[in-house]
Amino acid sequence: MARHEANSGARRWRLTALLGVGAAAVALLVTLLTALPGGGAPSGTTSDGDRPHGTPAVPADTGPDVGWGFTHTQFSADDGDPAAVSRVEERLTGSGLPQNQHIMGWGADNPEPSEGRYDFAALDRRIDFARATGATPVVTLCCAPDWMKGGDPGSTDWSALETAPDPEHFADFAALAATVARRYPDVRHFVVWNEFKGFWNDTAARWDYEGYTRLYNQVYRALKKVDADILVGGPYLVMDSVDPRQTELASPTLKGPWGAADQRVLDAFDYWNAHKAGADFVVVDGSSYTRDDELLPDEFAATDKFTAVSAWVRARTGELPLWWAEYYVEPADSNDDREGWSEPHRVAVQAAGLIALARGGTTSGFYWNPEKERGPDCPGCLWTPTDTPGGGTALPLYDLLARFSAAFPPGTRYEDVPVVADDPADVRVLAAAETVLVVNTRDRPVTAEIDGRRLDLTAYEVRWLDR
Repeated sequence: MARHEANSGARRWRLTALLGVGAAAVALLVTLLTALPGGGAPSGTTSDGDRPHGTPAVPADTGPDVGWGFTHTQFSADDGDPAAVSRVEERLTGSGLPQNQHIMGWGADNPEPSEGRYDFAALDRRIDFARATGATPVVTLCCAPDWMKGGDPGSTDWSALETAPDPEHFADFAALAATVARRYPDVRHFVVWNEFKGFWNDTAARWDYEGYTRLYNQVYRALKKVDADILVGGPYLVMDSVDPRQTELASPTLKGPWGAADQRVLDAFDYWNAHKAGADFVVVDGSSYTRDDELLPDEFAATDKFTAVSAWVRARTGELPLWWAEYYVEPADSNDDREGWSEPHRVAVQAAGLIALARGGTTSGFYWNPEKERGPDCPGCLWTPTDTPGGGTALPLYDLLARFSAAFPPGTRYEDVPVVADDPADVRVLAAAETVLVVNTRDRPVTAEIDGRRLDLTAYEVRWLDR
């Protein structure tokens, strides 16, 4: 799934390029500048990473569940035309949508270009945006600065963004995580790493779950040392699936018409679950389609995978809340573009995906928001690009996510309601005490009786009913 852009617009802080001088001369120059009055780190880089940034909001007493929200990606509404940015801020304020941000990449610069020298300007801006809108901020602790993974101190190779830190630098990454936690004391929820990036054992042709778990445990302990009330989750594995007819690598138990889970992923999850130092919530991600981008048996029925995988995870982790850090129902191209479906079709399948997640016991989920920097439209985005005064207008997926978040917060008790239709597959339904969500899965009108009410639904209609 091509969705993890490497922040090509981030600043490259590269001392070795300074006037073409040699490394030794640069080191001497930095030493002299540091000793001068007013000297110190280069612009945008500081050594006071532990100092709290700005005026932290009062930490929200949300517990380990945060509900349904979104992840900021390379482009978001923290930057752009002031009128457009303000439009998004006003829309988000009071929405209750939690916001997730990575510490490096996806809109954030290298947070520690060289050991002990920090650059949090971009991350500060994203956290401030979440604060300004009253959101619960979530931080994903990925990825690692270059000097922790064999790169040159002071440089950033964005093509190596997804490389894991070397084991000898696990403690350094844990220290960076602690620095981030002290800088943003109002951030209470931290996710450790992203999709096992860089943790693959080539020799054994499986995930390096031992290495990831060692990193996770060091980060977990470092964060709890900063504040025992900080909430930490992992392992953020991609719950891949293969064609249901495939036997190689396929789980013999976690399977359905949608496919079969990749047994290597399940093995990795079980190892982490058995050897973790602790967890306040569990995090996975994945798509409804198979690793080969097959939607089986169709795009709506494929979302049943979310229910099955969620139930599998919950059976192993007991009462721990389950988060999906990312969930996908529509295959994208190599540029992470989604152009094949109409917006009503896209919203209907997304609604079916959310219903499937909730039915499996998921309590928090984050929509990976593929915003564009500029342009008149943005398929699959929550709002239009913010590059012009007229930008930042809410799109149908924003309305779906905001309504779903408000109607089905953590702790919601779901109810069965009577459904009568010509074909049970015509509609998807999720009901709580006060609200019923109905989705027409057909590209034609459908008539159904839901909760005692006759409904004439247009093609791919998403209907909300008050009870």
